[in-house]
Amino acid sequence: MAKDTACKRQFGASGVAIVRERMGYGDLSVTGASGYKTPNIDRLCVEGMRFTNYYSPQAISSASRAGLLTGCYPNRIGFSGALMPSAKVGIASSEETIADVLKKKDYVCCAIGKWHLGSRPQFLPLRHGFDEYFGLPYSNDMWPFNPRNPNYPPLPLIEGDKMLKEVTPDVLEQITTEYTERAVQFIGQNRKKPFFLYLAHTMPHVPLFVSDKFKGKSEQGMYGDVMMEIDWSVGEILKALKKNGIDKNTLIIFTSDNGPWINYGNHAGSTGGLREAKGCAYEGGQRVPCIMRWAGKIPAGTVCNRLASSIDLLPTIANLCSAPLPPLKIDGVNITPLMLGDETANPRSYFLYYYNKNSLEAVRNDRFKMVLPHKGRTYVGFLPGNNGEPGEVNENHQEEFALYDLRRDPGERYDVQDQYPEVIAELMKVVEAARLELGDDLTGQKGNERRAIGTSE
Repeated sequence: MAKDTACKRQFGASGVAIVRERMGYGDLSVTGASGYKTPNIDRLCVEGMRFTNYYSPQAISSASRAGLLTGCYPNRIGFSGALMPSAKVGIASSEETIADVLKKKDYVCCAIGKWHLGSRPQFLPLRHGFDEYFGLPYSNDMWPFNPRNPNYPPLPLIEGDKMLKEVTPDVLEQITTEYTERAVQFIGQNRKKPFFLYLAHTMPHVPLFVSDKFKGKSEQGMYGDVMMEIDWSVGEILKALKKNGIDKNTLIIFTSDNGPWINYGNHAGSTGGLREAKGCAYEGGQRVPCIMRWAGKIPAGTVCNRLASSIDLLPTIANLCSAPLPPLKIDGVNITPLMLGDETANPRSYFLYYYNKNSLEAVRNDRFKMVLPHKGRTYVGFLPGNNGEPGEVNENHQEEFALYDLRRDPGERYDVQDQYPEVIAELMKVVEAARLELGDDLTGQKGNERRAIGTSE
């Protein structure tokens, strides 16, 4: 018992992970956003650490969230793409989430917001370590009001594992506010217990909605209004932690599930100059903002340029709590030394970019990124849409083999493969090992350590 108490003191007795939907690398004031300000998120940067080479597990919603919560590359556990409302699959009961890991240390765990890891009862948060859940089971464009696909079933707002009510436009106008109020309430009710709050905002996934508090408040239109409301939400969380006397004992993590859906034009975010966007293995699709604050532990006002990913959160949190890792193999690494400011630490030596069902499209180390030949999405050459209407994209563009020096060329414009044959040889060894373990549809390899997604049949 004494050991457990010490562990909880070390972790700070609480943790808050705020995951924003489709936030681009350039969507914050500190990364160049214009037409609106994000002062509360900026405050996290001033009081904590900003990661500049941080990656979502994959460039699309369900797969990315599966990776964040389980510490696995999504394809290892059978996840790909974005699950539809009719999907009969979801997160398998054999997989452990961050909440499952923390339950072993008596944490109270709450999920609020978009889930998107299976909408059938056995796949919802209460079956995967969370004590409470309030939110949407999948994306807010998967509803009968979608003009391009009005045949979707009603979109449910769920409390626990039951439908509370059907989601309509007026519900979505208040969704960010309601998520925030629920989060503040959970913090207050559990201020004397170790807790984990997973707050996964629905916005700014299209269609965009914002409350009257922020409607018309930004110079950038609806997207800027939504960003201001999300920043307000972060501020309310910070106020709640301080009010309850636990702001100095709480680890806060703020990040995104993937890059912006830029063919939606003024209803989409910014990649900050990175190449391509959501649904692509280029940097604009998977390099996302990440900020961590933990008073007295994470050095304030610092920047970490080392490689890290959301799949690293589970093993890191487990380490901080002295909790055992899941029995099944994961891909995340413990990045505690980075968080605590150890400039010599380099726990992640490479990162794999998978997409589609199981296609290995690229790999990077601390400096270089090797893109493998594949067909994929490109936004280049197409005008984006506006006011909620999407522009065209090419979903079948042939990408050629290339090597990019991300230290000098984060926009991936200049192929330097002829200058660094030794780097290609090194990264090909990583690729060959990954194909043997996780497979690769592009080369017809199945992989010998993949696990099946959960099924309701």
